[in-house]
Amino acid sequence: MLKNVLLLCLLAFAATPAQAQAQTQAQTGPVFSTTGPDAAAYGAAENYPVAPPGAARAQKFLVGAFSHFDQLAPTRPVARAATTWAWQRAATELTLHYNFRGRVYDLAEYLDRHPVTGLLIARDDTILYEHYQYARTDHDRFTSQSMAKTMVSMLVGIAVAEGKIHSLDDSAATYLPALTGGELGQTPLRALLTMTSGMQFTEDYSGHDDSFRLGRDMLRRDSPGSLAAVMQFTTRAAAPGMVWHYKGLDTETLALALQAAIRMPLADYAGQRIWSRIGTEATALWGQDARGQDIGPFGFNATLRDWARFARLLAHDGNWNGTQLIPADYVREATTRPQAGPQSRVSPAYGYGYQVWLPINPRRQFALLGVHGQTILVDPRSKLILVHTAVRPKPANDPMAAELLPLWNALVAQLGD
Repeated sequence: MLKNVLLLCLLAFAATPAQAQAQTQAQTGPVFSTTGPDAAAYGAAENYPVAPPGAARAQKFLVGAFSHFDQLAPTRPVARAATTWAWQRAATELTLHYNFRGRVYDLAEYLDRHPVTGLLIARDDTILYEHYQYARTDHDRFTSQSMAKTMVSMLVGIAVAEGKIHSLDDSAATYLPALTGGELGQTPLRALLTMTSGMQFTEDYSGHDDSFRLGRDMLRRDSPGSLAAVMQFTTRAAAPGMVWHYKGLDTETLALALQAAIRMPLADYAGQRIWSRIGTEATALWGQDARGQDIGPFGFNATLRDWARFARLLAHDGNWNGTQLIPADYVREATTRPQAGPQSRVSPAYGYGYQVWLPINPRRQFALLGVHGQTILVDPRSKLILVHTAVRPKPANDPMAAELLPLWNALVAQLGD
């Protein structure tokens, strides 16, 4: 080991200026690690396996499952760009310190203490930090969990601009006649977008809630399909627009209405309107139900840098290098926290927009959030973005999850303008 260290030092001192610059640039590229916190429990000895069919989703299968979704469920490709848009890289890797519960930490300490599979920080077109753990790489497609909901929302905005959806105040039954006469069918698309449908639905990740039931009935092999799965929820608890309650039912109903309106799968629409137009380097994958229909609440899978490209598009209010892909007014409306109403504060830290979380902050910021730690944070003013994929053992309510926002706030304080 000592010989290897000495050899590296000698090579560094002997390098020409050009070689030294190349070494510095190499050091600012992606950093990979075969391990991570509690790696043994995540199946390191078995190279982080994917669960066999029918197996319980134990902790040791999370790394494999969250980076190989296509081995667990059918997927549809989302077309990549014909020409890759290249990120710039900072000359030196970002150094950041932040305070959490009375202690100061840096980024390396954050990774040492959190089960993060990928962490990327960028400012506009420049990557400042890109690290992977648990033997994941920049070729792995990380699953979205509920971050997919924001992709559905942005496609809705495009469909409205194209006249395929006439108004967000149209009812779901306008596009899904099978829902006519029922409470869900009478719900406006806007209420579905904002999670204020008023439909009775539980989502507590207990494994016995309505969210589990909906997902099971969409994905089980003998499923009649997602439309039948949502139609079983018929009870209204509140009038549309009056009460906020987070529920995948709203997103799946919205996704079904969107697919009916555009007359094509979500994956094809996303590929044509967004994914192939932002310089993506890899084909993404969109999860399907048992009948081959693309699902809305979860199941979008992409590489870390491509997730960051999508975040950059949103940071520019839907504009990609001079081309408006998503209407700017829609993106701003979707990602600006309302000052009053049920969405203005839905938790101590967040309000809610159109299928996107809005940090309670005088500065406009927004977040894509998914269970087990999937997070994208965006600060449009500075064009700072943070992409964070993880395998937290608990799907939600993990006390350690609170540490990411102080890290983010320190980043904006240090580099925001």
